Amino acid sequence: MTKIHFTKTIDADVKKVWHIMLDDETYRIWTQKFQEGSYYEGSWELGSEIRFLATDNDGKIMGMLSYIQENRKYQFVSIVHRGLISGDTIDTTSDECKKWAESYENYTFTENGDKTVLQVDMNVPDEYSKMMSDMWTAALKALKEQSEK
Repeated sequence: MTKIHFTKTIDADVKKVWHIMLDDETYRIWTQKFQEGSYYEGSWELGSEIRFLATDNDGKIMGMLSYIQENRKYQFVSIVHRGLISGDTIDTTSDECKKWAESYENYTFTENGDKTVLQVDMNVPDEYSKMMSDMWTAALKALKEQSEK
């Protein structure tokens, strides 16, 4: 696994950035940088299952099965990925899934005056680190633009 880290200073208060990042309607906008049509099903509440989904070019649902490990409102969210979703199938045992299983994604929100410093930390399989870094860079730029409107 490769650990990737990003820090983005956003000219908006922490509550606004939190909601832009995590509320369903606005989540669908900034996550387009990962996959067109990205959305989630589930809850950001502690212990909840959450599915990060999109439709592939053939119209099949694909994504990640994950759980919320920690949620301190307006401060920190920790997600652990446990499976891959392809159509109606949840894979928790294949070699491809094992590359992602137990990987984490953490969001840290820090108030700095009237700005928010957002940190994203994620561990990803080595062969996906460049792709995920590029996607996160674009997604955080979109999140910043959305939050500063």
